[in-house]
Amino acid sequence: MSVEIAKEVEKIHGGCQCGNLRYEVSGPLLDPVVCHCRMCQKAFGNFGAVLVGVSAAHFRWTRGRSGTFRSSSLVSRGFCRDCGTPMFMQEDDSDIELAVGTLDNPNLIPPLTRQSAVASRVAWFADMHKLPEEQMEDYRTPDELEKLKSFQHPDHET
Repeated sequence: MSVEIAKEVEKIHGGCQCGNLRYEVSGPLLDPVVCHCRMCQKAFGNFGAVLVGVSAAHFRWTRGRSGTFRSSSLVSRGFCRDCGTPMFMQEDDSDIELAVGTLDNPNLIPPLTRQSAVASRVAWFADMHKLPEEQMEDYRTPDELEKLKSFQHPDHET
């Protein structure tokens, strides 16, 4: 079941870390979810994947084309062939589920609507919110921060 989270959506953009893939979403975003399945854990190299749906009819590549990997009999996963950024997952003939971190502004996504595949959830996930928080300035010196130069594509169209 898809839950529409935005009635009208201005065009939303996103892309991979190196900028060789860029996309545009021109329709409503659907059902933000964190998936804990082992395939998402492996594909994202993390506790799982935070995804938001969009109809394939409202999605288009504006730069490049993703590579794909068939991770199961039902699911294909898109990624950047150059920098390896996981971009999406898509079940056959279904909505695209974009990796929220690939959006130029991931804060456009409201709170998640659900967690899926919780049988595979890593044990410590439930306590993540209890961890102490810190800013980069808390553990890097001013000199280190000045030298720290990102090679990541900026979060906007170029």
